[in-house]
Amino acid sequence: MSPKKHLSFTSLRKGMSEIFNNIPEFRQTSKIKYSLHDALMSCFACMHFQDPSLLQFQARMQEERHQNNLRALFGVQNIPKETQMREIVDMVSSDYFSPIFKEYYQRLQRGKHLEQYKSLLGHYYFPIDGTQFFNSNEVCCEQCLIKKHKQKDKDDDETYSHQVLQGGIMHHSRSEVIPFMPEQICNEDGTLKQDCEMNAAKRLIDRLHAEFPKLGFIIGGDALFSRQPLIEDITERGMHYIFAAKPKDHAYMMEWLEAYDELHSVQYEDEKGRIHVYEWMNKVPLSGREDAINVNYFCCTIIGHTKKKKKRKVYSNSWVTDLPISEATIKELVRTARCRWKNENECFNVMKNHGYYMEHNYGHGKKNLCFNFYLLTLLAFFFHQIFELTDQQYQTCRKKFGSKKHLWEKLRGYIDLIIFDSWESLLAFALTSKAGLLACEAGVLKWDKDPPG
Repeated sequence: MSPKKHLSFTSLRKGMSEIFNNIPEFRQTSKIKYSLHDALMSCFACMHFQDPSLLQFQARMQEERHQNNLRALFGVQNIPKETQMREIVDMVSSDYFSPIFKEYYQRLQRGKHLEQYKSLLGHYYFPIDGTQFFNSNEVCCEQCLIKKHKQKDKDDDETYSHQVLQGGIMHHSRSEVIPFMPEQICNEDGTLKQDCEMNAAKRLIDRLHAEFPKLGFIIGGDALFSRQPLIEDITERGMHYIFAAKPKDHAYMMEWLEAYDELHSVQYEDEKGRIHVYEWMNKVPLSGREDAINVNYFCCTIIGHTKKKKKRKVYSNSWVTDLPISEATIKELVRTARCRWKNENECFNVMKNHGYYMEHNYGHGKKNLCFNFYLLTLLAFFFHQIFELTDQQYQTCRKKFGSKKHLWEKLRGYIDLIIFDSWESLLAFALTSKAGLLACEAGVLKWDKDPPG
């Protein structure tokens, strides 16, 4: 079964091309040899096919016959050289990438694919988390965060880094993550104070609400975010929240809870014989401030057994939320809160360690190159998540080749030798090709119909 037309590779790529083509030109007309579209799309193609070398990818795509898969699949007319491409992408404002994420969200919403992500109260769980994707003691740009290290008998040593606050729609029953345009944690012009995750969170939440005011969200996050100012920002915008709450960070709240003989509680035994204990209390003051807000507190403890059958605690965590807690909702609340780890495991970990080369230095630049490469990598990840959700042909390829790494190795090999007229043709070839076919001609083949034999 093919994906709906508006979620096909060609439609998604054309939507991206349209946005790239509408970016205002900042170069002198007389000096323009390669379009902004061709530079940005060439980079995206490299990320899409998970190639670790921008230089080698570009070299393989250059063909004397003026036939290549960058033109056939990605609409690139003129492939810029590696250095020129970096210079162009460096000058493009990262803000121009935001409409792409918004458009893909709307397409998924139109196709009813977001419905399966609805959780409590019919809202979407949207955890946020920070990560670092570049770090160096030597290379830096005007947007780098700077950390000073004092060492004995030496001048202050500095570390330069790039960080983002990433958010997306997730559900405990699904492995696919729907990423949102991240907020860069960076130093702004004329500002001496370092940016931080909390400030980035306020900006991201403002943008999320502005772009999707009617799409109900439950913002999730670690204990860093369980603070009154951010919580008030969220609730004022009609959103909800579930934030981790460490006892040592909320001493007043914990003392207040300890005044009760016992909290509301329920427990059950899972299929492994472990005991899950849920406890909660509604309308608890978050702090000792006079204007402290009330939150609803809940926690989960899982008790397992050692090999000698002795009881031992295998998991414990606690959270605060504005969502009402009862015996009917506590289990779903815990499941939702615990799936925040998908941000780390299904997004950051996959992009760092499973083919996307998120931390690979494709080039740092002087302005926006480093962050723009991150965004192009994230968009490639977004494409693949959409395929995981909607494209049965892609899903069949995933099963055939066993792992994503093996799949993309094969696809990169095919596009080096054969010109495909569409993404669907490439996947069909991958599903039906025979090993001897690739060696049947010394030159480049063009394949736009059903594969032979």
